Amino acid sequence: MQLAQILISGIAQGCIYGLIALGFVLIYKATETVNFAQGELMMLGAFAGLAIYAGLGWPFPLACVIALGVMALAGLAIERVVLRPILGQPAFAIVLVTIGLGYVARGAVTMVPNVGTETFALDVPYRFATVSAGALVISVPQLIVIAVTAALCVALFALFRYTKIGIAMQATSQNQLAAYYMGIPVKRMFSLIWAISAGVAAVAGVLLAPVSLIDVNLGFIGLKAFAAAVLGGFGSILGALIGGLTIGLIEMFAGTYLPQGFKDVAAYVVLLVVLAVRPQGMFGTVGRKKV
Repeated sequence: MQLAQILISGIAQGCIYGLIALGFVLIYKATETVNFAQGELMMLGAFAGLAIYAGLGWPFPLACVIALGVMALAGLAIERVVLRPILGQPAFAIVLVTIGLGYVARGAVTMVPNVGTETFALDVPYRFATVSAGALVISVPQLIVIAVTAALCVALFALFRYTKIGIAMQATSQNQLAAYYMGIPVKRMFSLIWAISAGVAAVAGVLLAPVSLIDVNLGFIGLKAFAAAVLGGFGSILGALIGGLTIGLIEMFAGTYLPQGFKDVAAYVVLLVVLAVRPQGMFGTVGRKKV
């Protein structure tokens, strides 16, 4: 039973990593840019859900939807106002801008009175609820994390596979110039991808809030999600999810069976081993460009 308990906990934590890693991959596939503010977008999404649910007293499902919408609009604004003016600059410069965005987000939250320096718990009705299956006791918040992640993955798959906007996004990620010549509004696709990425991060933040605590440093989870994206293969959406699940499971098993302190480094050790054997990650492909 302990093994099943560890597996469920690891999968639930891995789903959070996978959702954040998915945001990394979506932006990278479209723009070849790594958004190191992805963790901070998740943190802002968690605070948005907290403000709507606990501050305004609105129902939790509605708070989740509104937080997703707010962060999607924030993603649109970031792409349009901050990143679009520097398109064409070296990739390193754009990466530094996203790192700066992360610092700005943390600093802005820190300056909010009675919020930035405190730690909060999102007391949803099901926070301490459990489901028993024989001797196995499963946390309801973990089940909800797994279920929502699965539903979101199905929705994104349907979006990219069966809708014109999704197909246009795929075309943009594969060849921006060819997509432009075919009449696809490439810049608009960039904005939509940033909106989806920020919205997915918000979902991860709201899902994590009931099983964790919300504070300004919550965004540092993005570092583990980045490792998950690299482990799975940075250009693979499926790889991001599998990488997230892998990191989550490794953490749980290391925390249970290895000495204290190994939990936070075990995933990175596995990442280094995988990259030594397969540098492109588990599901990545080797890309070649003619110059």
